[in-house]
Amino acid sequence: MKKINTVLLLILTTSLFAQSPWTKEKGDLFINFSYTTISDYNELFGDSDYNTRGNITDRTYQIYGEYGLTDKTSLVFSVPLKSIKKSSFSNPAIDCIGDCSKPASSKTTFGNIQLGLKHQFYNNGWVLSGQLLSEINTSSYDENTGIRTGYDAFTFTPQLLAGKSFGKTFLQTHIGADLRTNDYSSNFKIGGEFGGKVTQNIWLIGYIDVVKSFENGDVNIPTNNSFTGLYVNDQEYGAYGLKGILQLCDLGITAGFGNAFFGNNVAKQTAFTIGIFNTF
Repeated sequence: MKKINTVLLLILTTSLFAQSPWTKEKGDLFINFSYTTISDYNELFGDSDYNTRGNITDRTYQIYGEYGLTDKTSLVFSVPLKSIKKSSFSNPAIDCIGDCSKPASSKTTFGNIQLGLKHQFYNNGWVLSGQLLSEINTSSYDENTGIRTGYDAFTFTPQLLAGKSFGKTFLQTHIGADLRTNDYSSNFKIGGEFGGKVTQNIWLIGYIDVVKSFENGDVNIPTNNSFTGLYVNDQEYGAYGLKGILQLCDLGITAGFGNAFFGNNVAKQTAFTIGIFNTF
């Protein structure tokens, strides 16, 4: 059972947040190191899709963890290090002759660090849990390049999580909201996934996630930031993807990809993730 719970806890750590309702046992520490890349894109979803006036590569190196404070309550934390590069950029507001592009530029710094609690309310066939995450305003912005590594806001994310194991398969869902400060719009979020064992040590999981903006914010986005589209207001998407887990006792390897079937102010490009995890 402990091995199954480790896998079920892992399910969404290839994304920015874990949505699993299963909690860690008291004193257990789960750590996942992951790398995600959205490479060399120049087009964003919108009312009419638009380009970023250059190419962007967005890489995230992340430590995600859960620690069992009790058998039913876990401390949740995430520390993302963002490395964003843009190239072939030009400013359409400047008239020039010939090549108007600027030299390539990059920025590597923290994104929004997250800290929160997950508590299991019910575990009898179905598992029901509540989770409250706080996203700290630890990101940064470069006015000259328009590169932003996270939201210029604090975010509070209450969620209801539900899941059930069927032996070699499982189902889990989540519903909640991202409540943002500093005049950013908040958003509604819902999603789910289904997966199971395909061999003795390999799990395969398909998922879908939907984020819809309430469009209740009017934050003033700098012009250069609007050109890159990085962490601007009213971002939303419907995403689907596939993940795989190779588990070797408490140690394992994860890999996955995600695409969007609709969106607003987000990249029209596949995201790829690889990670390694262990339970101590």
